[in-house]
Amino acid sequence: MTKTGEVVEGRAGPPLWWARRRDAVGDLVLGGVSALECAWEGVPFAAEAGLPTAVGVLFGFVVGATLVLRRRWPIAVVLVGIAVSPAAIGFLLAVVGMYTLASSEVPRRITATLASMSLAATFVVMYLRTRGDVEADTTLVVVLSGFVAVALTVPPVLFGLYIGARRRLMESLQERADSLERELSLLADRAEERAEWARTEERTRIAREMHDVVAHRVSLMVVHAAALEAVAVKDPARAAKNAALVGDMGRQALTELREMLGVLRAPPKPAPVPVPALSALPAVPVAAVAFAAGAGAAEDGPSLGELEALVGQSRAAGMTVEMLVHGEWAAYAAEVEQTAFRVVQEALTNCHKHAPGARVVVRLAHRAGEVAMQVENGPCDGKAPEPGLPSGGNGLVGMRERVLGLGGVFVSGPTDAGGFKVSAVLPTA
Repeated sequence: MTKTGEVVEGRAGPPLWWARRRDAVGDLVLGGVSALECAWEGVPFAAEAGLPTAVGVLFGFVVGATLVLRRRWPIAVVLVGIAVSPAAIGFLLAVVGMYTLASSEVPRRITATLASMSLAATFVVMYLRTRGDVEADTTLVVVLSGFVAVALTVPPVLFGLYIGARRRLMESLQERADSLERELSLLADRAEERAEWARTEERTRIAREMHDVVAHRVSLMVVHAAALEAVAVKDPARAAKNAALVGDMGRQALTELREMLGVLRAPPKPAPVPVPALSALPAVPVAAVAFAAGAGAAEDGPSLGELEALVGQSRAAGMTVEMLVHGEWAAYAAEVEQTAFRVVQEALTNCHKHAPGARVVVRLAHRAGEVAMQVENGPCDGKAPEPGLPSGGNGLVGMRERVLGLGGVFVSGPTDAGGFKVSAVLPTA
């Protein structure tokens, strides 16, 4: 049974106010022993008071049985013990009652007051009975009465205070343990969420790399294949040249795919670093963590020095491309150069897909602390045939993710002249 009285697993819980069944059994046993003691002490009390023996026994039995209520009404049990102290009844009732009162949640001022009353009542009763029974010095009687009163009152109170404090400490520790368990559960959930975010970002990064590697090469292969089909009969020399270009593009695409798969299969070798406390970890965007996880692959990736070859491939495919470079050429971090190359590469791929026959301008600017790139195409001339290349809509999204992952700025959109423009700025620090 729970605290609300519900039965758990078909077993009845402890009755009435007891929290556990063994507490109920213990109190019933104590109450029975106290009732028998008080009933036995009720015989001389009845003789002294001139009452029938049966009345004294019944009175003592009822008084002693009140000890069963010690957990429910400890104050009432102590008051009963103080009230019957003149009759010299209820030794066990007084001792256990004071212990229960001190160990309960009763305010300390009430405990102190009742303990003082019990001490005074025991002292007075002992003094009067000892003085009337023996012929002794008054000082000796006072000392003996005080010793008995203190012995019957102070130890139960001190032991009850100790047990109560220990119980409260255990409850506090249990609450802290439960709270810590909940916090650990929340931390585990958050760690799982972060791991899932990291896995998702890593899958996105891999998909972005595969798209960038395959899309450009295959797009050029499709363009060359279409040109090959158109001139195969009329111009065999040009057809042979286009066929050679298609073969070169395919081999380059396979080479880049093999390199990427090799990086993915290679086991990571992280350097041992001290792990700080969770509270000391800075807040790092998951995208930046995922990008940093793949930064090792950037060392073997393309660089800005290969832009001329990239533009040359588009020119070989029949596209009119002009490349303008501003500022002094400098070497940047591998991930910066790879991201800049991929942005230009994907922008040229989009030009092959969506703007056949359009004039394209590629601008590269080296500035203090940043490098900027822009790919702008004019309107289609309407003469070049549509290559029929499929588009998954991931090119611009991938470019934006790459640039923002390095803390850069990415802008894309149509121009007033009817073309399209892709611009990106990357910090070089």
